[in-house]
Amino acid sequence: MDSLPVITLAEALRRAARLDPQYVAARGDVDNAEWARRAAYSAMFLPSVSVGTNASRFSSPQFNFGTGNLQDVAVGAQVDARYELFAGGRKFADVSSTRANLRRAEAAELEARYATALRTESDYYQVLLDQELDRVARERVQRAEEQLVVARARVTSGSSVQTDSLQLYLELNRARVGLLRQGAALRISRLQLGRRVGVDGPVQAAPLGKSELAALPLTLADAVTEARERGPQYVAARASEEAADAFVRAQRGSYLPTLTLAASSAAFDNSFFPEATRRSSVTLAATLPVWDNARRELAVSQAQANRVTARAARRDAERAVERDVTERYEAYETARATVALSTDAVAVARENFRVQQTRYQAGAGTILELLEAQDQLTQAEADLVRAQYNAGLALAGLEALLGRRLLNDRISP
Repeated sequence: MDSLPVITLAEALRRAARLDPQYVAARGDVDNAEWARRAAYSAMFLPSVSVGTNASRFSSPQFNFGTGNLQDVAVGAQVDARYELFAGGRKFADVSSTRANLRRAEAAELEARYATALRTESDYYQVLLDQELDRVARERVQRAEEQLVVARARVTSGSSVQTDSLQLYLELNRARVGLLRQGAALRISRLQLGRRVGVDGPVQAAPLGKSELAALPLTLADAVTEARERGPQYVAARASEEAADAFVRAQRGSYLPTLTLAASSAAFDNSFFPEATRRSSVTLAATLPVWDNARRELAVSQAQANRVTARAARRDAERAVERDVTERYEAYETARATVALSTDAVAVARENFRVQQTRYQAGAGTILELLEAQDQLTQAEADLVRAQYNAGLALAGLEALLGRRLLNDRISP
């Protein structure tokens, strides 16, 4: 057990951010959106330029346009530039759409980052939970073994009946079965944490400090307001609606004429670089689409449907923000209070077990009272561990909604 690699929460978060497929995909979407925005701005201000060349060898001499002679080799080179002077507002719509898509991708990347952190913390806390429950199970086995020794001694001395030792023997068997189950759960959770952080095999989680249960630095109302304004999933919903609206405008621009300015320069010869003859041209072309078998109408209809869907998603997100934040906020506060109460419950249960153990050894208590006290102590210790686990998960969930860390001693993913 001591040979297992130990990882801290900060290191687990850093590793998981590099390995999680969903976050890697979100990071790639940001890069794609950034290049799409650059391409839209480039189309707004710069022409498209192409350069080409060709060389031909004929089986018999042909007329060479560049030299004016019959030759078996012809070489040509051409430079073309094309710029849309007017595209029905499509360029402006494309710029607006790509800007909105970039904001959406950035918000989605932030959301994916904290979603990755949430999954990582869930796996991390599960290891801590299983480690603590394994400790509780071992202590239960140890107590059962100690009590079985005492019970057998009392049976031998005649101060108790045979059924006392039999009941403690059954309790010991139950404790050993619980330890086996908890040991299997611990091995699985350690393997899952290893997978999450890129380790081939189980990984042990380093214990966390008590600062994890510090009071939240903002009120519930402030948390709701912040999530509504800057929460990644809500920002992404608004950006999606903006992008869908811009796309509708772009599709409607296809009904307007297009005005294009094109320039071309070509050279012809029988060798590289061709320079025998040069020709240049400038063309101003106007195109008015009349009918394309309803393809434009279909595109506009699909764009409008997407906009309606994006608007509904944005409104639903705005309606859900208070509920989502309140759920996570109250879950953390409840878990913090539960930890405090569970800590007191463990102290009470431990003292009750001590008293019942002393009473049983003195012959003043029954075996059932001792077993009940032992069960209460085991349950109280398990409840305390689960409350600490739930507090960590609730805090990570709230941070995922806000898109930032709330406690300074916690490392950003």
